[in-house]
Amino acid sequence: MYLGVAGILDKTVWGFVNFNRGVNGIQSRVRDTRMRLVGLTGGISSGKSTVSNLFKSHGIPVVDADLVARNVVKKGTGGWKKVVATFGDEILQSDGEVDRARLGQIVFSDPGKRQVLNKLLAPYISSGIFWEIFKLWIKGFKVIVLDIPLLFEAKMDRWTKPIIVVWVDPVTQLQRLMARDGTSEEDAHDRINAQMSLDLKRSRADIVIDNTGSLDDLKEHFREVLFEVTRPLTWTEFGLSRQGALFILGSVIVGVIVCKKVFNNNGL
Repeated sequence: MYLGVAGILDKTVWGFVNFNRGVNGIQSRVRDTRMRLVGLTGGISSGKSTVSNLFKSHGIPVVDADLVARNVVKKGTGGWKKVVATFGDEILQSDGEVDRARLGQIVFSDPGKRQVLNKLLAPYISSGIFWEIFKLWIKGFKVIVLDIPLLFEAKMDRWTKPIIVVWVDPVTQLQRLMARDGTSEEDAHDRINAQMSLDLKRSRADIVIDNTGSLDDLKEHFREVLFEVTRPLTWTEFGLSRQGALFILGSVIVGVIVCKKVFNNNGL
């Protein structure tokens, strides 16, 4: 499962790193606490981050897998200690923080080392995502967006509904990536081709946001998506929200009290 490990690395390796350890733990815990978990994904330079920010601006909380991944390797954390012990002080900046560009160069050139990094950080990242979801659940949020770049590759799509894919045509994606990072056409092609194609992701989505046009066009599409995402919860989703859990608990307590009184009145 991809839980954002690429988020700790430089953009030159964005989308190349994914892992599967820790999936069962986070998925079983998410199943117990979720309400409406919306999956948000896309491709490099598709505009996913812009859509994520639009959700935030409308009061919808977003759990960013890349941000979680960066946090688990902050100086002094358990993840930081594991990474430094494995890859050495050469991956550190002068302030002691992980040099993401340097670490990216190391793991990008060696698939075996990428797997080692995945194995080291998977438990920390999976726990980090779970706790972000749990904290939002405790606060009473009924709709949470999970921003996971490799949602399908990680098979996390089975735990989110609806699934939103931010899509652009290949030419636009290439041009935007080259303009954004000042990279060569060859390098941009390599980075795009390293990911699952946006057309394939589009075919597996519940909702597609076409971001080929302008920012105003994107915002117009987003308004329609926001209406769909914030529709009333189903009974199943409501039952898994904090409000639903409290309602069910209260109903059970009242039921027990009523039954006890009935039994007492009947001399049972």
